[in-house]
Amino acid sequence: MDTTLRDGEQTQGVSFTPAEKVSIAKALLQSLRVDRIEVASARVSQGEKEAVASINDWAQHESFAGRVEVLGFVDHTRSVDWIVETGGKVINLLTKGSEKHCREQLGKTLAQHIADILQTIRYALEKGLRVNVYLEDWSNGYRDNPAYVYELVDNLSHAGISHFMLPDTLGVLSPDEVFASLSDMCSRYPELEFDFHPHNDYGLATANVMAAVRAGVNSIHCTVNCLGERAGNASLAEVAVVLRDKMHLQLAIDESHIVAISKMVETFSGKRVAANAPIIGADVFTQTAGIHADGDQKGGLYKTKLGPERFSRTRSYALGKMSGKASLRKNLEQLELDLSEEDQKKVLDRIVRLGDSKQTITADDLPFIIADVLANKDYQHIKLLNCSITSGFNLESTVSLRVSINGKDHVASGFGNGGFDAFIHAIEKVLALYGYSLPRLADYEVRIPKGGLTSALTECVITWDCGGEIRKTRGVHANQVFAAVLATLRIINMQLHEMNCRAD
Repeated sequence: MDTTLRDGEQTQGVSFTPAEKVSIAKALLQSLRVDRIEVASARVSQGEKEAVASINDWAQHESFAGRVEVLGFVDHTRSVDWIVETGGKVINLLTKGSEKHCREQLGKTLAQHIADILQTIRYALEKGLRVNVYLEDWSNGYRDNPAYVYELVDNLSHAGISHFMLPDTLGVLSPDEVFASLSDMCSRYPELEFDFHPHNDYGLATANVMAAVRAGVNSIHCTVNCLGERAGNASLAEVAVVLRDKMHLQLAIDESHIVAISKMVETFSGKRVAANAPIIGADVFTQTAGIHADGDQKGGLYKTKLGPERFSRTRSYALGKMSGKASLRKNLEQLELDLSEEDQKKVLDRIVRLGDSKQTITADDLPFIIADVLANKDYQHIKLLNCSITSGFNLESTVSLRVSINGKDHVASGFGNGGFDAFIHAIEKVLALYGYSLPRLADYEVRIPKGGLTSALTECVITWDCGGEIRKTRGVHANQVFAAVLATLRIINMQLHEMNCRAD
């Protein structure tokens, strides 16, 4: 059972609009094919009521009506009437599964609480609802006073309840504790249907799910992207894959839609998924080390059952300082590019150098790097040894640089309207010593790859008017100003090379 739209919405800062709730509900039942969804708490707001009514109307027409559930309270008629008015068919009744909650929050004895519960159940059944029951704080209740739990379940076991839902409300259980307590519940009440509702406060939610299934529970509650109070609930993606792969269970879940629904919930909730989140994270099917790419190329040595194709994803090979030839080849194959061994070595050398200043080079960056490397004639008459550029709002930019020209070092500084302008003023002071001045800048274009990441490489293409002859140079760098600097150094090297040739 997915409870993203109810318990997941209790995540700090998350509130789905009615339209968003309907979209997520449809995706969960129709595309992902979860068995049940819990979509709201009764009596919360008018907007919530409209959302639940829309979901129920759609579910009725698509034959999902009995699979949409709403949390209700022990309030005799009020929650039941609210759910019935929305067209609902199932109430998940919130009861107190620990003596402490019953005594201190309700101020009632167990006998009084049971009487109230039975009254609400009878009314719900009269109104045609199916009834499930949450035993809130069950994990603490069972630990502190199991007799309380037994008496509660004994009195409710013949009341017409479909599912007894046992929450680890505060996420306090370990797998061993889950197995021991749920094994006791399942063996003590073999005729009852038990659900387990885990929370992830200790990071044990998925492991606790495995223990619960071994103990004999019939249903597991989870949320998309691990949404929920505090550290969240069990991740639907992790639970589905673990139950299928590690416990060999048959599930209705269509894994090919897991990532798409994760992105939908990420967008609507505003809660970003960590790049290394299992199954759904952006980086989890990316190989970074060159040795891994080499192993995959030579026989799939680093591939497992947990392959990206399962989830409508593709494997990628990161480019950076840890890249090897195999990583580059894999990316060239995806781009349908063919480079000579010599050019591959040049490109790889550039990638490794860039990786020292930029953690990862994306596949979208690669065409920029290739074009830059292939256009470079490797003239090294002028070399930039170091350069510091400082810019500020409502302040002139300043540059301090050290360059080597034909083996002789020079230091210069400059200021200007922006970092590139300041660089030009500084470098021209050095170039004047050699009787050289930069050609007129005719055009200046900066762009990033289509991926659109702010961390992307920047390509700067400068068009120069060299006495009537138009020339273009390219620079590629993670910083757009330094991309322009590299493009400028390239035109200087080209022209210094020609000057040397004429002198010879």
